[in-house]
Amino acid sequence: MTITKFTGGDAVTMSSREIADLVGSRHDSVKRTIERLVERKVVGAPPSVEYLDSLGRPAVEYLVSKRDSFVVVAQLCPEFTAALVDRWQELEEQAARPMTQAEITAANANHLVAVERQQREQQVALERIERRVEDLSQTVVWDHCPQNCQSLTRVKETMLKRHGLSGAVVDYVLRVWPNQPNPAGMVRNGHEEALGSQYLVWSKHHVTAAFHRFVSESTMVTATQATHPYFEGRFRLVQKVQS
Repeated sequence: MTITKFTGGDAVTMSSREIADLVGSRHDSVKRTIERLVERKVVGAPPSVEYLDSLGRPAVEYLVSKRDSFVVVAQLCPEFTAALVDRWQELEEQAARPMTQAEITAANANHLVAVERQQREQQVALERIERRVEDLSQTVVWDHCPQNCQSLTRVKETMLKRHGLSGAVVDYVLRVWPNQPNPAGMVRNGHEEALGSQYLVWSKHHVTAAFHRFVSESTMVTATQATHPYFEGRFRLVQKVQS
C-alpha cells in the first residue's frame, strides 16, 4: 500500500484499512476502535478520505499516525504489534530513499490495476441498478396484495419476530444485498390520501429463502450480535446458535 503524508507536513500515516489487514480484523471494527480512542482522547482525531468499497459504495477510511497506530493495534490485538512495527519500518525505508525506475513502473502498474478494478466494480454496481430499474418498469401492478406476497412493512414485522432483525437490515437485504430477492410486483395504494401511489410487494417464498441465506451466512460475535460479509457493522440477530 502506498504511504500517505499529511498536507503541508512530513508525517507518514497508515490507513485504517491497512491496519485491519495487518491484524486480521474487519475494517469497521478498526474504525470503531479508533473513534472510541479519539473520544477518550487517547489518540488524536485522524483525517479521513473517501474510497469505494468492493460493492462500489462510498466508504471512509482513517489516516492514522505512527504513534496512534501502535495504540490502536494494542487495543485490537497485542500479538500483532510486531507485524505493525515491521510494516512501519518498511514504510519509513521506502520514504527515506527515492524510488528506482523499476519501482516507479511497478507502482504505476499497480495504480492502473487498482483503477481498472475500481472501474469494473463501479460498472457492476451500475449494471445492477440498471437491471433493477428495468425490472421495476416491467413490474405487474395489482389492485390488492396477493396472499402469497408481503409488503415491506409486513416483511419487517416478520423478520423482526423471526430473527430479531431491525428495519435497517431488512431494507439492506431487500434493496442493497447482491442476492436480494426481486419484487413480485406493485400494489395500488387504496387510501384516498395516497393519491394513487403504489408500493412494492415480495413473494413470501423468495423473502423467506433470501433471509434464510443471509442469516446462514452471518457470524455471531455475541449472544445477540452478528456480522455479515456484505454488511458493514454489527446487527441484532436472535434464534441462531453460535458455532
